Amino acid sequence: QVLLVFAKEDNQSNGFCWACEKAGFRCNIARTPESALECFLDKHHDIIIIDHRHSRYFDAEALCRSIRTTKPSENTVIIGVVRRHADREESSILPLISAGFTRRYVENSNIMACYNELIQLEFGEVQAQFKLRACNSLFTALEKSQEAIEITSEDHVIQYVNPAFETVMGYQIGELIGKELTEVPINEKKADFLDTINSCIKIGKEWQGMYYAKKKNGDSIQQNVKILPVIGQGGKIRHYVSISRLCNDNNKVSENKKTCERVQAESQTDIQSCRHKDRRKGSLDVRSTTSRGSDGSSQRRHSSMARIHSMTIEAPITKVINIINAAQESSPMPVAEALDRVLEILRTTELYSPQLGTKDEDPHTSDLVGGLMTDGLRRLSGNEYILSAKQTHQVAGSLISPISLNDIPPRITQAMENEEHWDFDIFELEAATHKRPLVYLGLKIFARFGICEFLNCSESTLRSWLQVIEANYHSSNSYHNSTHSADVLHATAYFLSKERVKQTLDPIDEVAALIAATVHDVDHPGRTNSFLCNAGSELAILYNDTAVLESHHAALAFQLTTRDDKCNIFKNMERNEYRTLRQAIIDMVLATEMTKHFEHVNKFVNSINKPLAALEENGNNGDGESVKTVLTSPENRILIKRMLIKCADISNPCRPIEQCIEWAGRISEEYFAQTDEEKRQGLPVVMPVFDRNTCSIPKSQISFIDYFITDMFDAWDAFADLPNLMQHLDNNFKYWKGLDERKLRSLRPPPE
Repeated sequence: QVLLVFAKEDNQSNGFCWACEKAGFRCNIARTPESALECFLDKHHDIIIIDHRHSRYFDAEALCRSIRTTKPSENTVIIGVVRRHADREESSILPLISAGFTRRYVENSNIMACYNELIQLEFGEVQAQFKLRACNSLFTALEKSQEAIEITSEDHVIQYVNPAFETVMGYQIGELIGKELTEVPINEKKADFLDTINSCIKIGKEWQGMYYAKKKNGDSIQQNVKILPVIGQGGKIRHYVSISRLCNDNNKVSENKKTCERVQAESQTDIQSCRHKDRRKGSLDVRSTTSRGSDGSSQRRHSSMARIHSMTIEAPITKVINIINAAQESSPMPVAEALDRVLEILRTTELYSPQLGTKDEDPHTSDLVGGLMTDGLRRLSGNEYILSAKQTHQVAGSLISPISLNDIPPRITQAMENEEHWDFDIFELEAATHKRPLVYLGLKIFARFGICEFLNCSESTLRSWLQVIEANYHSSNSYHNSTHSADVLHATAYFLSKERVKQTLDPIDEVAALIAATVHDVDHPGRTNSFLCNAGSELAILYNDTAVLESHHAALAFQLTTRDDKCNIFKNMERNEYRTLRQAIIDMVLATEMTKHFEHVNKFVNSINKPLAALEENGNNGDGESVKTVLTSPENRILIKRMLIKCADISNPCRPIEQCIEWAGRISEEYFAQTDEEKRQGLPVVMPVFDRNTCSIPKSQISFIDYFITDMFDAWDAFADLPNLMQHLDNNFKYWKGLDERKLRSLRPPPE
């Protein structure tokens, strides 16, 4: 929100008014200092622009000082508009700064100059103020924490301690701030023990263990301590955070002291993992285990197996195996041997995943399959990768409400003109919206499909929801950001408009598909599931190394939606309908996980493509009852929705060539960054070919198209009729082949 304080309307005030409209900012105008102060205290604007050119109307600096005395102005950006003096020396900015102005703007009524100023403010000072506002809540949490927290600079100078620290240690905050750790008698064994800790934290690893601290009154207390280095500007350690908790029983001093000394000794030999635990704690006594099994347990185990064989509940695969076994008994030898091979294949758990050959395999294909279709190599190190970029998620209350669908800036309207067509340019919309395409495209597509009417929610609730979801995509990711989400939403809407899809899905399926596309990668960290599992991330632990990111996207989407009524698009739904919709959304988001890629594609081919082809061969032209049964059975509708979102999610190779190239560059950069981080952290490198110094992007695209895309889109095209996509796919494949044949590794050929 912007407040303009101009005594009279002129070209400059009009310029800022038009710029606000163009940028989509809400704008108020005040003509007097009194009305300006009253308006600000009511609206709490993010930016205030005060006319400093005409002192005869009001004293701009006095007004700025009055605003700065109010509590809400703490995080407000205040700009002073000053005269342009071509013939006079440049005047000092200091009087304006002293009065409380953030910066000055030399008068220029050109609408683009005003617009540029507002955009720079939004992405500069205003964003910085948002972060500072968030700091208040973080410090409130620290102040109320039961754990003793101490923050020091890179040079170990104490910068902050919380009340719990003061209580435990007996110091007042004023006695500690600005002191070096060595000046405060915190540990009895400074010299040797602190060296041990420092050697760990100085290389960027956290340290955890126990030590004795000395209170101000000289008493010793034993604490569990975790010290975490915080990386800041320039990628260097800028702070250390120490979190301490008193050990549960401080009466057993001598016993605890022995434990502490053992932990300290262990830390010397185990410095690489920086974890201090007794690794034998959970071990079993082998003799006791075997002796327990020597009594009646084996007999009990045999009777259990007998019960399992006599069970009446039989899985379909078990029935198939039993039928083949029975057929083998009366079959000639060649048939029996062939059936043996069939049984061998059926007994594997990976029925739908093609097996890669071991010889002469293309490393690009192997790495892509390994990186996208496995959950990673487990690692026995203590290193953990924690998603720290967004530990607190954006919620509705912390965001500015976007503009209405009827009041979208012209450039954005123009960028969305052909959004119903496949060749729609998402990157043009990304540029027009300053990397916020999801809100605008979402508003338009959801309106076209009547989503608000179906959900019985207001447009303002939908706007708030879209903005909350977009705010929780990481704009720092080169690929998995809100532009990718908007691209998948666009592809989903395009597929839903195809005739065969329209006659198959119900309105609730369409709503589920559009919502699932919008949220399907929310809070993506820009790393693969394999990386998170290898790194022992909190998410991997939470979801047991299984569909880690997809489970997180689905869960977080519902958490963000339902925690605040302002953005809860489901709040007016009837309970059973909401449960059905929720299940469909979750199922579609989980279907985007690549480990089940071939299972979904094969089920679609066998349950939908082949039966439809058989019906057409039998003379059925596609309108009969049999076709309707194939298309609309609940099981098949689920398969169609899964296939739809899968194709939308990885449709980049089917986009026009320039978009295809841009997406290829973005995903490659994300994989390069992952490889860089894996090497930096000493983790297994999941996709070695994605090394920014040696990778051939054309080869990686050829492998991806060959292995994942061609068969899937052949099947989807046979169902939905998408000749334009298949033509783009053919063109793009030839483009990458051409580059590869010229031994080029880049996105584009060098200029002639």
